Amino acid sequence: MTGLAIALTIVRGHAFASIAPDGSSPSETHATAAPADTITQVQMRNVDFFVDRDIALRIRRLRGTMRSKAGGPVIFDDKTSFVIHIEAAEVGLTANDLSVLLNKYVFAYPGAPLKNLHVSTAGAEIVQKGTLHKVIDLPFEIRASLSITPDGRIRIHPTSTKILGLHMDNVMKGLGLALDKIINLRKAKGATLVGNDILLDPEKILPPPTIEGRLTAIRVEGDQVVQVFGPSGAEPKTLTPPDTSARNYMLYRGGRLQFGKLLMLDAEMQIVDLDPGDPFRFDPDRYKPQLVAGYLRMLSSGGLEVDMRDIDKISRPAAAPVAAGN
Repeated sequence: MTGLAIALTIVRGHAFASIAPDGSSPSETHATAAPADTITQVQMRNVDFFVDRDIALRIRRLRGTMRSKAGGPVIFDDKTSFVIHIEAAEVGLTANDLSVLLNKYVFAYPGAPLKNLHVSTAGAEIVQKGTLHKVIDLPFEIRASLSITPDGRIRIHPTSTKILGLHMDNVMKGLGLALDKIINLRKAKGATLVGNDILLDPEKILPPPTIEGRLTAIRVEGDQVVQVFGPSGAEPKTLTPPDTSARNYMLYRGGRLQFGKLLMLDAEMQIVDLDPGDPFRFDPDRYKPQLVAGYLRMLSSGGLEVDMRDIDKISRPAAAPVAAGN
């Protein structure tokens, strides 16, 4: 029988062992793990997943997988090290999320022709306001419809264009001009212009972690732009979580998963929202305080249920106790 290397970690009074086969340490196993060990099944419900402190993916439902880019376990603590592959999902971005995303990532380069962007919604359309840099800065407003191109990009099609407060649609049409003749987006991250349409690549415009999937539909719903991802074939099988009563959760199953000093083999971990009254707000860059503010429970299967607080609630002071008789 081959030897086993055991690494012990203690979290809030609970001891968990991570076991690596063949006498190697967990770190050595990470370096030599087979690619098949990197695949972890993922399921999420009602999660605001922050890819930036000011940008959250409003995940209503998600089914997919995670894999390491390096061929070892999925390193939860390093969001640049893994890929989330979406098989089926509904994911929203608020108007503010989109505004920050465009300003901070898509057009965040010297000489960008579009800046100071502000996105809002209007019925089934979006409204983009900002500054167009052409020798001098010109204020603009574009009202646009949204659709999906055959190759899965987001098409932003202007239905009304104003520059300096003047309607430019008929002027541009009369001069035979399109936006791609006026605006150069060559250096933009994940954005291109074709005629008057701005095309956004959903796999390139977001900060880490890397997210891939087949975008099949898009719609404006209230203050959110909702993206629908779907498979090319049959819908993926839904995972049954250990805690079926949880409304807001993230479930990870299979493969190798490392977070903090804990290495899970044939992983099973359900992260549950301690306040199910609103979506679970999870920040992978700041999840440790969320973990410390919650607690863990060992499952009969050997997996973990991790109860966490929303990232915006962990610093709230506890309410003062009410004296008896008051």
